[in-house]
Amino acid sequence: MTHRRTFLKASASLAGTALAGPALSTCADPTPAQVPSSTATPEVLARDEAHWQQVRALYPAQEDIINLEQGYWGKMSNAVEAAYGRHTHRVNHELSWYARRDYPADFHSARKRTAEALGVDASDLMLTRNATESFVNLVTQYQGLGQGDAVLWADVDYPEFQKMMGWLADTRGAQGHRLALPATGTDADYLKAYADAFDAHPNLKLMVLTHVSNQHGLVLPVKRIAALARQRGIHVICDCAQSWGLMDFTLPDLDVDWAVFNLHKWIGSPVGVGALYMRAGTRAAVAPFPGEHAGDEDVSNRVHLATSNFAAFLTVPDALAFHHALGGANKQVRLQYLRQAWTDEFHDHADIELLGPASMANASGMGGVRLRGRSSEAQVGALQRRLQDEFGIFTVVRKELASGCNVRVTPQTFTPVTHLHALAEALRKIAATA
Repeated sequence: MTHRRTFLKASASLAGTALAGPALSTCADPTPAQVPSSTATPEVLARDEAHWQQVRALYPAQEDIINLEQGYWGKMSNAVEAAYGRHTHRVNHELSWYARRDYPADFHSARKRTAEALGVDASDLMLTRNATESFVNLVTQYQGLGQGDAVLWADVDYPEFQKMMGWLADTRGAQGHRLALPATGTDADYLKAYADAFDAHPNLKLMVLTHVSNQHGLVLPVKRIAALARQRGIHVICDCAQSWGLMDFTLPDLDVDWAVFNLHKWIGSPVGVGALYMRAGTRAAVAPFPGEHAGDEDVSNRVHLATSNFAAFLTVPDALAFHHALGGANKQVRLQYLRQAWTDEFHDHADIELLGPASMANASGMGGVRLRGRSSEAQVGALQRRLQDEFGIFTVVRKELASGCNVRVTPQTFTPVTHLHALAEALRKIAATA
């Protein structure tokens, strides 16, 4: 028995060492305190390639291709990835001993940090697994829709959200309306499009309003459109899945009642973290999740996370710390600068068509492009493949715009400007031979 106890103790020690090794060995990786600092304005810093090359060194390297499809999910920095490893090790090591005793307080701390970063109270914001989960909770639990009412979505909205709005209309006996926004335009164009839709459909009760379109990076004037909707009694679900971290803002800047978020895109958390925001006083129109306690004092009863990735949520404060160390305004302006680096010469090009914003007032770091007059999925797919196969530039095809398909271009803050110059050169060559 003594020998058996000694063997088991030694085995446990070795197993612990094996588990701890990979995670704990990364503790020396860069931390937010080691992010390069600068006193330059965001506009000046955006063009400082030496600064962003230092930032690039804080992320896992990818040198085999020019990756301009950074909008699917965001790359964790080395520091955040290391923190995720440590949190994963702790959860895997301590199991329910940790989860049932200490995790609830740690989860609430992550939730509170997220709410503070967005400028709202923690009772108004709940962490979820992604923006889609948050949206599903709002749509399926929405109580204010019946026969004769209507819902609205637009072609720039996330495709799955468009489908869900159509599903909602069908299942509730309501009308569903899809708004086709101008292929390119300004605030005035988009405000008019939504105002006209509100006038044309006075029975509207619910709409989705995208802050930054996943199709081509268009930034809509959310605050002004939401104000028009509020005057007409229309509930608005603001889709911020792509915008937070890509754009520098807090929720008071948007002044919306409900919003859904991803933290694993531009905030840089592990995959599997989102958020749901519902302003106090607006929650009665959305029922609690089935089986959750009644009441409108806290948004958390609109969600049921069940067993989820504890470590991903524990890493949220680390991701937020790294995001703030880089600087929200610095990130926004850098990404807008990278967009300009390849779009400026194509605004009136005979053979290249840009989609989305007509000016920087509606521009993010994402962009959309296609060969002029070639907007079918097959034609845009051919453009995407040529960029990839002939020039080593990875992008993605987006298909939901009323005007047709486009190639979405999405750099990250650490993308060298030379990668965007390479894209511009590739587009010129393709246009000349198409």
